[in-house]
Amino acid sequence: MSRIQELVDLLDLEVIDDNLFRGLSRDLGGRSVYGGQVVSQALVAGSRTVAEGDVHSLHAYFLRPGDMSHPIIYEVDPVRDGRSFTTRRVQAIQHGQAILTMIVSFHKAEEGWEHQAQMPDVPPPETFPSERERRLKLLETIENPLPRLRQFLTQDTLFDIRHVKPVDLFEHQPMPPREAFWFRTVDRLPDDPVVHRCVLAYASDFGPLATTLLPHGVGSANPHLRMASIDHALWFHRQARVDDWLLYVLDSPSMQSSRGLSFGSIFTRDGKLVASVAQEGLVRIARQEA
Repeated sequence: MSRIQELVDLLDLEVIDDNLFRGLSRDLGGRSVYGGQVVSQALVAGSRTVAEGDVHSLHAYFLRPGDMSHPIIYEVDPVRDGRSFTTRRVQAIQHGQAILTMIVSFHKAEEGWEHQAQMPDVPPPETFPSERERRLKLLETIENPLPRLRQFLTQDTLFDIRHVKPVDLFEHQPMPPREAFWFRTVDRLPDDPVVHRCVLAYASDFGPLATTLLPHGVGSANPHLRMASIDHALWFHRQARVDDWLLYVLDSPSMQSSRGLSFGSIFTRDGKLVASVAQEGLVRIARQEA
């Protein structure tokens, strides 16, 4: 079985009843369930209640941290079935409480005008080392790493990620809040377009909060850092395969009151804009005991 089958299985929710689904979690070395997983599973749940149309946007709020040891229940409210647009509200529930609420909109394809932003001119992905290679080299420099950090740096990844301008995962020189990285799944995905959209939703949570840290010289693996997504919006413009190289371009226009905002654009290798992302998250340095 290929490694990517683990991700496909993760998104293959169990049907409990009409409009009710159950999903499990994958431990990525964080303190709670990875937000992109909850968004993608909620999208799977909503998609399974829609007969016609493709998802074109989702807007999610993260309400509570997810418990990786406990299943997540997804409850779908069929808000509207229109001629062109279909709307679903999805609640992700654990221990009797909502951990995420999301509105998803689906649209039946239409002919119309087209334009898009231009992809920045960056070197191809083969130019850069993989994120996994970088993390393993970093681990070699750390004496007696904590078990959680070791898990974070050594875990098998389901995506090949290659940063255009890699920065240190702990601390670095302050720099403008802009970054770009190539990504794709490590193995071939099924051909089903719904699978690719849901996997793209999973991957869309990879970089936004890390981008907000760049002007402050703090890396995303800093042990004193506490980050949590507050809300996440994703617009699907064109179909794309997530097992082919995609370029994720991010910038952060603002950080204030411990909240960082990022916007992202995702392009195919030949320059087609396939998705846009917006995310705000909580970003704090934990208080250190004297």
